[in-house]
Amino acid sequence: MEIGAPRIGSCSKEHQKIYKEWFDVADSDNDGRVTGNNAINFLSMSNLSRQELKQVWAIADSKRQGYLGFKEFVIAMQLVSLVQDGNELSHDILKGDVDFENVKPPKMEGLDELIQKKKDPSNSSKPDSNGNSPRQASITTQWFSSKPSKRYLSNVTSIQDGLKKLYTRKLKPLEVTYCFNDFVSPLLTNSDFDAKPMVMLLGQYSTGKTTFIKHMLKCSYPGAHIGPEPTTDRFVVVMSGTDERSVPGNTIAVHADMPFTGLNSFGTAFLSKFECSQMPHPLLEHITFVDTPGVLSGEKQRTQRAYDFTGVTAWFAAKCDLILLLFDPHKLDISDEFKRVIYSLRGHDDKIRVVLNKADQVDTQQLMRIYGALMWSLGKVLNTPEVVRVYIGSFNEKPVNEGFTGPIGKALFEKEQEDLLTDLKDIPKKACDRRINEFVKRARAAKIHAYIVGHLKKEMPTFIGKAKTQQRLTDNLEEEFVKVQRDYHLPPGDFPDVENFKEVLRGYSFDRFEKLKPKMIQDVDEMLGYDIPNLLKTLRNPYD
Repeated sequence: MEIGAPRIGSCSKEHQKIYKEWFDVADSDNDGRVTGNNAINFLSMSNLSRQELKQVWAIADSKRQGYLGFKEFVIAMQLVSLVQDGNELSHDILKGDVDFENVKPPKMEGLDELIQKKKDPSNSSKPDSNGNSPRQASITTQWFSSKPSKRYLSNVTSIQDGLKKLYTRKLKPLEVTYCFNDFVSPLLTNSDFDAKPMVMLLGQYSTGKTTFIKHMLKCSYPGAHIGPEPTTDRFVVVMSGTDERSVPGNTIAVHADMPFTGLNSFGTAFLSKFECSQMPHPLLEHITFVDTPGVLSGEKQRTQRAYDFTGVTAWFAAKCDLILLLFDPHKLDISDEFKRVIYSLRGHDDKIRVVLNKADQVDTQQLMRIYGALMWSLGKVLNTPEVVRVYIGSFNEKPVNEGFTGPIGKALFEKEQEDLLTDLKDIPKKACDRRINEFVKRARAAKIHAYIVGHLKKEMPTFIGKAKTQQRLTDNLEEEFVKVQRDYHLPPGDFPDVENFKEVLRGYSFDRFEKLKPKMIQDVDEMLGYDIPNLLKTLRNPYD
């Protein structure tokens, strides 16, 4: 698109007023979005073919939310108008020279009558000839599948939308009742479900983390600094935006549309070392990168950070879809801080990949020895029987150095880099499955947390000896975990870390805990046993 050309979705005030009136008609559920039969019925008034309407929907709903907000609705209307004027639709049309601000509203047959009915309260929404309510199946199931949706999913537009509703109705009440957010993880917000997949890069300073991101984007990003010394002194989230800018951490942490509100718990000391770098880029439309400060080694470890570095990496690890540990041939040692960081990643082993970067700085024989030494070092820290996936390459803007690696090394690098790029490209497709996986893990953790808190409450006396009983229960917390596990037949591997749990417990009075509420547990069991499987049967991964 040329500089200064109006972006798709922008329109004059006159057209915006028209589209707002149309949007209110299409949004008969009055929930600020156009879904299901409402969208089908409204768009069908344009008299475009089914295939053309599918194309309009695919471009307008580029975030694959399964519904149209007002901005997406305006985009859809502009696209309909372009098709009616004889233009062919494709994603490339967004990059063309179309003056979207002056695209006239499309011709919609029968819309004037609907607007009149909307203004007349006596003709408010009624069932159609088949007795169907406007609140019905999602646009995805209507246009792309012949299977009818279940009644309880009648107003769900996508898998993530379904998880959002299940969380609000069934899981969140359990978390709030038993203070799950204080012990395990902050409460989820809508932005946590809507966020793009994230890739976090960890490693010692000067291992090429920032350069790796530049290599993926084929350009620099706002606030990027590269040098042999520790240059990145903060956590930087590189994400999509309308223009290039850097946003301070305190601003991001209170932004409701961003999934970083949970970082407020780490305080101002951390937020002053956190920022968001936004820029328009095709790759960032699908993936967000998290650049991190270099992990300290040697004497530098004695300089304490002003915030909980390990806690922050653990927080991001839970949110991320992929974690890349970067090493270079001259920095294979794993410092104490790096060990603590890697230990904090436990429970997310399936997300971890290792990148041996700058490998073209050594010859083939040295590379073989370095690879063996790296695997030996990682084996001691990761402490798992499985071998972690290691990619070898040189991820920067320079071509692979043939003088060091030779033709065999170059071919190896190209294959390794291609494998890593394939892994990164699969992230958006796998993100939906991973979100379901993380949601189920969270639900099981919340259930066990509720059992533990309910058990501690039950063990407390009614009147005398509360302080002594609380102290005894805290000191023997591991034994109490065993009792809960035995009483409710729970897997021991799902229980939280005893020491961490004990640390948080010290700030609570057990007597104020809620008793175990079987109805809440039953709701979560139904969600895991029936609701989520039915959701997956009815709707599909938007990237399939």
